[in-house]
Amino acid sequence: MILKKPLCAWTLTLLSGLLLSGASAEPAPAQNRTVETEIRAQLTPRNETTLSAEVAAVIKELAVREGERFKKGQMLVGFDCSIQQAQLQKAQATADGAGKTFDVNSRLSQLESVSSLEVDVAKAKLGEARADIALTKAGLEKCRIHAPFDGRVAALKAHEHQHLKVGDPIMDVLDDSQLEIKLIVPSLWLRWLKPKQVFQVHIDELDRDYPAEVVTLGARIDPVSQTVSITGRVTGKHSELLAGMSGRALFPDKAH
Repeated sequence: MILKKPLCAWTLTLLSGLLLSGASAEPAPAQNRTVETEIRAQLTPRNETTLSAEVAAVIKELAVREGERFKKGQMLVGFDCSIQQAQLQKAQATADGAGKTFDVNSRLSQLESVSSLEVDVAKAKLGEARADIALTKAGLEKCRIHAPFDGRVAALKAHEHQHLKVGDPIMDVLDDSQLEIKLIVPSLWLRWLKPKQVFQVHIDELDRDYPAEVVTLGARIDPVSQTVSITGRVTGKHSELLAGMSGRALFPDKAH
């Protein structure tokens, strides 16, 4: 009878411990076994660049405006290169004179009226004049900037009649023919996530869902956040989509 009360207390303690351990043996709460399948996504252009001045000159013509589309190879910017054009004419005239001198000295050399050294000097001057022509033509080619790809103007940073230095930005251009989707997902998803995996992307600005697929998986996992970047693409043509739009990527529930 003396041990009955302590024994009951001990028994209750033991039973409580068993109940607690049994509760911990139950399936883990949702946050431990469920991986979020909605990931933030952003649309980015496949190609984008800033076109800059390669010559110090005044902009004579801007063939496109902000937001307008263009084709690959289309002339976008034209500079006033009248000085470079005059330099080309001068170089061509110098080359013509050097060519005549070389021809005359070559004929005189056959008659032994001039030394071979004079012929070599005339030939060298002709080569120098031709090099000046090639150099000036290369500079003139920089007086026109052509589109590197099909796309549209994202932003204009210069105007007609504005004088630019070498390296000054003129316009931002991008290729939106195939928008890519940038995502950062849990690294555990690599167990099932593969290229060509289909998913849906919900664009917040339009409040619409679009079909998409995974294109590439990142080459490195962030060890701190245990995430990896992937790239997808919107399938099909959707002219209403713009680079910079964002939303949520909705994957099939394979993360359990």
